[in-house]
Amino acid sequence: MTFWHNSLTLLAGAGSLALAPAALAQAYPDKPIRLIIPFSAGGAADVVIRIVGLRMPELLKQPVVIDNRTGAGGMIGTDLVAKATPDGYTVLGTGTPHVIAPNLYKKVPFDAIKDFAPIMQIGRQPYGLTVHPSLGVRSVKELIAMAQKKPGAINYASSGNGGAQHLFQAMFASMANIKMTHVPYKGSGQVRADLLGGQIGVGCLGISSIISNHKSGQIRIIGITSAKRSPELPDIPTIGETVPGYEAELWIGFLAPAGTPAAAIARIHRDVSTLMQQTEVKTAFERVGTYVNVTDPKSFGAYVASEYAKWGKVVREVGAQVN
Repeated sequence: MTFWHNSLTLLAGAGSLALAPAALAQAYPDKPIRLIIPFSAGGAADVVIRIVGLRMPELLKQPVVIDNRTGAGGMIGTDLVAKATPDGYTVLGTGTPHVIAPNLYKKVPFDAIKDFAPIMQIGRQPYGLTVHPSLGVRSVKELIAMAQKKPGAINYASSGNGGAQHLFQAMFASMANIKMTHVPYKGSGQVRADLLGGQIGVGCLGISSIISNHKSGQIRIIGITSAKRSPELPDIPTIGETVPGYEAELWIGFLAPAGTPAAAIARIHRDVSTLMQQTEVKTAFERVGTYVNVTDPKSFGAYVASEYAKWGKVVREVGAQVN
């Protein structure tokens, strides 16, 4: 009798231990989640991350606090996440600059790969090489010709040293064998404002932030950065149609601090994947020139690593560096 009683007690104990991880998984999240975006509000990546971030509470059943922490090509906000407690309550909403800036700066306070746990990619967005009409340029070919006649005379704006806008244009200038002068701003909003006002002649912004201005004739998108033309702007050629081999895209996704519990990552992945299937989310993405692209943690981790290698090579080839 005692044997059976003890055996049943042991079995019950083992059962409760087995249930412990499941119970922990069900308990997450039990407080607000902080979603750090290391880019300025209104920029291409920020717009897309917000579409998802503002809807995350629907399924996570907890508030999601969106916190823009800008500067140093996205590295300030990224470093905050790298050093945050890995408990699932701090998430990084980021994009291509995550793998560009660390290749550009001499001092990087984190490891872009090892210090983060991949959660998922949510989208990808081509950029538009854009000019103000006053520049008198109507195509990529014409811009190259003008830059060849006046080396260094044409200024191109970016949201800051080390950002996607900077490197997408630096790679273009390098591959086209032209010299243009880089003018770094503090955020995409200021670039867009000065491009619209004609204070700067050339910029390269996410299609989401400039498509309406292009259609109204305020500015002119002359080339798409992705390998294929944009369905929203089918009449605009890719840069690669003029400069063979050119291809650059903004990818957008979520990372967590390394060591974040697998249960938290799985929950965020599951709920965000569900959100990405909603018609409203798909429509909102399409409206800002972004394609839904959902991946799992493993494949996203491999993709981020491959992008890090790609942009490291570009940085070395163009000789770009930020102190």
